[in-house]
Amino acid sequence: MSPQPAPVPLLIACALGIEQFALRAGERGGAGGPVTVLRTGMGPRSAERSVTRMLADPALTGAAVLATGFCAGLAPGMHPGDLVVAEETRDPAGTVPCVGTDLLVKELVRTVPGRTVHTGPLTGSDHVVRGQERSDLRTTGAIAVDMESAATLLSAVRTGERPVAAVRVVVDAPEHELVRIGTLRGGISAFRVLRTVLPAFYEWHRSLLLPRR
Repeated sequence: MSPQPAPVPLLIACALGIEQFALRAGERGGAGGPVTVLRTGMGPRSAERSVTRMLADPALTGAAVLATGFCAGLAPGMHPGDLVVAEETRDPAGTVPCVGTDLLVKELVRTVPGRTVHTGPLTGSDHVVRGQERSDLRTTGAIAVDMESAATLLSAVRTGERPVAAVRVVVDAPEHELVRIGTLRGGISAFRVLRTVLPAFYEWHRSLLLPRR
């Protein structure tokens, strides 16, 4: 018998307590190795510091990193509760291509039936984006924006070669802007979706153990 590949740790990074709560509420096991859910704090600098510090732990050597949580949709027709699977993350510090986008889309469609899954570039910002600025970001080709994903993935690949991905749940969109997460219907819808996505993340994680051809 050929030796089994060593388990690949998985680091799931989110910014907010409500995002971490949603993810932990959905935990059922079934990942392809040890899983850590990290709350980084809000904003790109907090994400960079937290992820870099966490990946310095020898137990997370070679860990796959997946950024998740809520985002603002940029494309017309997006709705709260839609899912965004990044093909790449980008901000002024750099662009990071994501791994296994097609598999994540397939698994999210299966795991969260009835929800629209969008794919494309996910852009970073250091502040909440609204109004005209959202339209301006759309002209760059990005389909969604958040404050942590780009910093999370860039920090992850700077610490060593590893698979990275980003999956976000739309909490507001051009026609559905929110004031506060969790107090309006769109925020509640996004929370419920985020609570269901872990099985798709685990399938992505398990796929990293398969032999490369």
